[in-house]
Amino acid sequence: MSANPAVLAELEDLRRRLPELVGTVLASTDGLLLAHDACDLEPDGIAALVAAHFALSQRFADVVGHGELRETVIECGNGYLTTYAVGPHAVLALVTSQEANLARAHLEARRTAAKVSVVLVVSPPASPVSRPAASAFVTQAVPPLARRTPMAALSDLIPSPRGWLETPQR
Repeated sequence: MSANPAVLAELEDLRRRLPELVGTVLASTDGLLLAHDACDLEPDGIAALVAAHFALSQRFADVVGHGELRETVIECGNGYLTTYAVGPHAVLALVTSQEANLARAHLEARRTAAKVSVVLVVSPPASPVSRPAASAFVTQAVPPLARRTPMAALSDLIPSPRGWLETPQR
């Protein structure tokens, strides 16, 4: 993985400002690892989990009508995992110890997320797989699915005492 040097510098600076920081992971919203400063953690796995967690949290925010998700906090017995939106396509995750001052961690992480979002806009990460344009997959218009109604499941003939009657046309 070759992360942007400016992003790595921001993550290292964040570690200097927060001594209780165990590690940081910057992931795309697709779960791809963009950069990390996590020594004893598995950054690829964390990136995938953070993206899934953030997507689920965004869904919760949508359901309750609270708008775009900005950050989440998970409090565990031995510390915290906090995530922050970094523009529309990335998530910054912080793993901190139990002794962390959560208010300070939020302040510093928000600053870092803002700086990193500027770097990502200037030089967006290259996708590991180039995808062809959507029009390459669609060669002709696909007709819409037929609308199904309860009556559509009935046959056109209904039994009667005098034989089979045809159902009225709809």
